[in-house]
Amino acid sequence: MGIKIAYSLLQSHQVIQFVLEGSDDGLVTQRCSQEGVGAAARAVETTLEMHSGSDSRCSVIFFLDDVSSKTPFFIELMSLMQSSVGITLFEVKVQAGDANLEVQFSWMISEAKRQRQESWCVTVVVISDDTVFLAAFAERSLKGHLLQWSTRLLVVTHLPLQQLQQLHTTFSMTNSMLLIIQNTENEVRCSIFIHLPFSPREAKALRIASWTAHHGLTLVTNLSLFPDKFSTFIEKPTLAVAVDQTHIREIQKRKKDDMMDYFAQSINFTYKYVHSRDGSWYGLVEMVRDKEADFALGPFSLSAARAEMVDFMWPITVQYSRILGGRGLPEVDPWGFLLPLDILVWVTVLMTLLVLLFFMFLVLWCLSHNNVNTHDNWKTDAFSLLRVLLQQDCLVSGSWWWKRLMFLLWMMMIGQVLIKSYSGNLMSSLAVKYIRQPYQTLRDLLDDTSAIMIWHSQSTYLSHVFSQQSGIYRDVYEAGSNRRIMYQTLFQFFNITKTLVRQGRYAIVQIEILINMVISDDFSHTGRCDFYTSRERLLPTIMASIAQKGSPLIPAFNKRILALTEAGLYYQWLKASLPNSTSCAHPPTKITVSWSLSLNNIWGMFVILGGGLILSTAIFCLEIVTNFFTS
Repeated sequence: MGIKIAYSLLQSHQVIQFVLEGSDDGLVTQRCSQEGVGAAARAVETTLEMHSGSDSRCSVIFFLDDVSSKTPFFIELMSLMQSSVGITLFEVKVQAGDANLEVQFSWMISEAKRQRQESWCVTVVVISDDTVFLAAFAERSLKGHLLQWSTRLLVVTHLPLQQLQQLHTTFSMTNSMLLIIQNTENEVRCSIFIHLPFSPREAKALRIASWTAHHGLTLVTNLSLFPDKFSTFIEKPTLAVAVDQTHIREIQKRKKDDMMDYFAQSINFTYKYVHSRDGSWYGLVEMVRDKEADFALGPFSLSAARAEMVDFMWPITVQYSRILGGRGLPEVDPWGFLLPLDILVWVTVLMTLLVLLFFMFLVLWCLSHNNVNTHDNWKTDAFSLLRVLLQQDCLVSGSWWWKRLMFLLWMMMIGQVLIKSYSGNLMSSLAVKYIRQPYQTLRDLLDDTSAIMIWHSQSTYLSHVFSQQSGIYRDVYEAGSNRRIMYQTLFQFFNITKTLVRQGRYAIVQIEILINMVISDDFSHTGRCDFYTSRERLLPTIMASIAQKGSPLIPAFNKRILALTEAGLYYQWLKASLPNSTSCAHPPTKITVSWSLSLNNIWGMFVILGGGLILSTAIFCLEIVTNFFTS
């Protein structure tokens, strides 16, 4: 089979003609009078002109068999379309039993897609009375994704509706119209039909317009040409929605699905749920890909692998991942007596004491070298400063007022302000129990070598995490190599949270929406906040619903999704579906109790006391030994 590309100029507009040559025999197209030929051509030209007007950005792509291309009807149609631009013609010779027909159409569909991408708007016109030709075009155009919803399809034929039932899927699921030319004794009458979406194969087409030479084009319904039949369904079909077990459980709990009800009411359809094969979200994607379901709400995270199988709708939300860990039991901090003062306060007090000691030593040393009798000992004054810090009495001797003023300021700062504040806060801190929430960042989780991370086995960001050659995600990959990562499905998260995660050693890394579902489910059953989420947010993910490749449902759903997200309805419905998710949004990290102090509360003080006694004993022994050898 050879391919011949011929260029010709027809009344000031360019016609690009692709001819696929085959045998010379073909089917005979129905003939009519010259007047009828002109009438039929005007009907098609009027239909195209009425819809697209004279927009120079629009183009028309013709598909026709070799018999139709030679008819007076087509020649007359080309002469009428003198105002059109960007006309492309694809012609194929059809032979009965031709095995190469599908190959020929594959090439033509690829060329037509390239023409479509270069045009602002496209109308595909198929002219043929050959059912084999029409069936081959319908099959290849669907497989080749030529007929996007923005691409209009007009099929022109003399065949009756009964012989076109095999094209029902193409007509019903695309932006298409069927123009049937009927030759009568008196005149040529053209009827324009559409097939309603998701209608059964045996359903009759809906006639929306007719054309006669006397009356021209007349609409017989309130629908326009190429109506947007997926924006709001004319007749209410039943759509299959793929859902997983988690979604089913939430629906059974609330006995309604706000988002599905919103779509069903605004687009005018009913729906039925079909369950995922293996309980995973990947199973939902496979069901949509294999056309076992029309769409799935999810939402699903966007990924290149999924985009090859299904089409994504308008994004619903952007979700971050967090760490879900088990909250520890309330514990007493034995070193709580250090908490009333910040570390900087302790350091400042110590530095101030050293500065005062140095200042006193320097002054007294200068006075003694100037033969001034001070009758003072800086060592005695140093212990006096310590006695003030320890709330003991002290006696300031001597007649120097500077030293009395210094002690006065020291006693006011330490004794009256710092010590009083410390003692008051100490009594409060001893009545506090602390709840451990150790994993606030991914680094915290990695640094704890005993911790086990739980990741979604089919999450889209795992490939991104494990492809990193450096940084924290490389450390995550190496932790997985050391058997510190468990992989679970989404449905398994609910069970594993109640067992392993509650113990505290295991932690889940997952998107926020799922973490909220887990926390909500647990709080509804126990009434307690046994889990916490990390402060750190990581791995932002765009979430969207999915539909079949090239599905005409996508534009209709996109419009509704954009409206509900702008109005904030999605997050409102999400909050309503998880009634207790915010109950544990900010769980306390400490609680106050009223009870008698026990050894568990203050054993840290006894440690310091014991350490001080041991140190003082060691110094005492050192003094005795030193005194023995020096005496």
